[in-house]
Amino acid sequence: MFSFSIKAKDVGSSARLGEFSTPHGSFETPCFMPVATQATVKTLSPEQINLTKSSIILSNAYHLSRRPGEKVIQELGGLHKFMNWPGPILTDSGGFQVFSLAKLNKVTDEGVQFRDPVNGDAISFTPESVIKIQEALGPDIIMPLDQPVPYPTTLEMAKRANERTTNWARRSLAAKSRTDQMLFGIVHGSTYKDLRRQSAESLVELGFKGYAIGGLSVGEGTDLLFDSLGPALEILPGDAPRYLMGVGTPEDIVRAVNMGVDMFDCVLPTRNGRNGWAFTSEGVVRIKNLQYQKDLSSLDAKCGCYTCRNFSKGYLRHLFMSGEILGMTLMSIHNIYYYQALMEGIRNKIIS
Repeated sequence: MFSFSIKAKDVGSSARLGEFSTPHGSFETPCFMPVATQATVKTLSPEQINLTKSSIILSNAYHLSRRPGEKVIQELGGLHKFMNWPGPILTDSGGFQVFSLAKLNKVTDEGVQFRDPVNGDAISFTPESVIKIQEALGPDIIMPLDQPVPYPTTLEMAKRANERTTNWARRSLAAKSRTDQMLFGIVHGSTYKDLRRQSAESLVELGFKGYAIGGLSVGEGTDLLFDSLGPALEILPGDAPRYLMGVGTPEDIVRAVNMGVDMFDCVLPTRNGRNGWAFTSEGVVRIKNLQYQKDLSSLDAKCGCYTCRNFSKGYLRHLFMSGEILGMTLMSIHNIYYYQALMEGIRNKIIS
């Protein structure tokens, strides 16, 4: 039902080409997953996501458990049917909300108690309840509850969070009952190399089939990010998929692939697209700039996306200056396509 195999390795780096099979189809790695937090990639329909050549997407179990609720989605046929996405789906557990909603939660060894930022309701998340939520949602790849820590953080705080995350990972494995879902372990340790190694070693001992590296890209800067990533990758088994959570820029992705990372997600292409920023082969285009008002050229002459094949910079600027939602849609299509073309180029270079 699940398999991950390495098809090729780069001679000059640790980059590798993989094939990941799931109950809802296969995809090649290295891969990029567009973020569909609320069971939608903002401003895009599933058909439009297909136009970007995306094979797998990411949703958030915390947000979906709040609205409309995992039981509602389950009754409506599961997440794939609910959002009409036939391909693989990965769900994040909500561990990032432990970090982003720190002022609204209390973390204990048992789990996390939240106050819903929308209506103030009390919410209790445990490793077991998070697994049950994701089993009700029905994605292909699921994440355990974890405890990211802010940067900077003390060594003692990072140690305590690591101990909790490992214990929660053990409890998550025990709680998992569905065989048609793959549970990843999540490596933590902030920017402490020894803690990163210890976290990876503990998760490998537990026998996970896939591994995520979390708690990075939280303000530590690029150099510290990659200094912290390396020790974890040295420990993680080479025959398992490796997922770097929430990273990042095209430059960061290329660097991480060279270190042996297989999977990525980030809101950057869609968030930037909705704000009128396009990634192109010539650099970033800020479409609201006056210089594009009468520009008949496409966003990127080297791009084959739907947006670049059909619309000019002048038209796209008009959409943004007029407040038309179509502008956000077209820019998001282009940016995700740009990321997927980047990943395809990386995979081709690994082969060659």
